[in-house]
Amino acid sequence: MPKRIEYFDYQNADAAGRAAYDARSKADGGYVTNMKKTLLRSLPAFKALMEWYPLRDECAKFLDRKAIAVFCHSISAQNDCLICSMFFVREFASLGVDLKSYEFTAEEDLLARYGRRLVEAPNDVDDDLFGELSSRYTQEQIVALTAFGAVMIATNLINNALNVELDEGLQVYAGGK
Repeated sequence: MPKRIEYFDYQNADAAGRAAYDARSKADGGYVTNMKKTLLRSLPAFKALMEWYPLRDECAKFLDRKAIAVFCHSISAQNDCLICSMFFVREFASLGVDLKSYEFTAEEDLLARYGRRLVEAPNDVDDDLFGELSSRYTQEQIVALTAFGAVMIATNLINNALNVELDEGLQVYAGGK
C-alpha cells in the first residue's frame, strides 16, 4: 500500500521544522527514518513521539539493550507493525541474537508478556502479571516502562495507519519486502 502522507519537505519547511530534522539526523548518524519524515509534517506530533528516546534512556537505567529490544519487539509484533518489528529484528541481529532460536530469560519473557498485554488488553493486566512486574521493578520503573510501551504503541499506530513505507535499510530483515 502506498504511503498516505508525503514526507517532510525540508526545502519548504520553516526554521523549526528544519532544526528538528537536522537534530534528529545528527542524532541518528545522518539518516532520518520514513516514520520521522512523516511525523515531521506536524512538529508537535514529532516532538511528542520523540519522547520515545528519553523514555528508552530511563528504562535503560534498569534494563539492558536486549531487554529493551524484547519489550519493544513484542509490542510491535503484536501490533503487526512491520517497520518497528524489523527495526528490532535488526537490533537483535546487531546483538548477535537469532530470534528463531533464542530463548528468553525470565525477565525478557516477563517483558514480552507485558508488552503484548499492553497491546492486546491494557484494561486487563492481570494481578499475576502485575505481581511479577512488582517483584522485579519499582513503582517508578513500572510507570516508566508502561509509558515507554505506550509511546512504542503510538509509533506502531502512526506507521500502520499512515502506511509509512519500510525503510530501505530494514528491507533485508523483512525478506526484501
